[in-house]
Amino acid sequence: MSQRPVPPKRNRPESSGGMRPKTTRVDARTGKRGSSAQSNRQTVPILLGLGAIAIAVVAGAYVLSGSLSATATPVASRSATSCPTTQPAALAAGQTRTVTIATPKGNIVIKVEGTLSPIAAGNFVALASCGFYNGLTFHRVVAGFVIQGGDPNGDGSGGPGYTIKDEPVTTPYKRGTVAMARSSQPNSQGSQFFIVLSDTNQLAATNTYAIFGSVVTGMGTVDAIAAGVGAPPPNPVVMTSVTVATP
Repeated sequence: MSQRPVPPKRNRPESSGGMRPKTTRVDARTGKRGSSAQSNRQTVPILLGLGAIAIAVVAGAYVLSGSLSATATPVASRSATSCPTTQPAALAAGQTRTVTIATPKGNIVIKVEGTLSPIAAGNFVALASCGFYNGLTFHRVVAGFVIQGGDPNGDGSGGPGYTIKDEPVTTPYKRGTVAMARSSQPNSQGSQFFIVLSDTNQLAATNTYAIFGSVVTGMGTVDAIAAGVGAPPPNPVVMTSVTVATP
């Protein structure tokens, strides 16, 4: 699954022909290193990247590539039996959840709102509740634009093994907005999400990335993560734990 706003062409990490270079990762269950191509259950590239040029957005260049740092924490708490395998139940309009992402640089607290995008909100809460995000990294950072995470492969190519339906965007993308990354293909959202760094982000030109919440505490942490620019960043920041609370 691929999900992302498209960066300027010179910053896009795609290789020629749309193929991603083979990368090395740490297997979440065995701890062994291996090819991401061998373990990738979802081969559609995922990347969140909005460009300074509207043409780049229209072209739909959304593939995100890179390698998972060998120092990233293996995902030990994710359970294949407890995490969803198909689109989870939507979070009803009017319902909210508080999701806290703990990182070595501090916590990020997100208010998830069913009113914004019920399907995306329910999906994010379900994946956070089952421990899917624990140990994953923010694998893509674009200065002044977004930080993106939620890929179990750590290179922008992975997802939860299913996709969810698109929903209309009814509110502006602004600093602190949290939304689903997706490809140019319809209904291609999965587990990857991004946090917007600036009010002047040009995401309104695309209007296709389902907004499901906003950061209420911890934008300083987001900015600290954003300091490590790259796709992947030189030292990807790990989500040590992601927990859900009901207000």
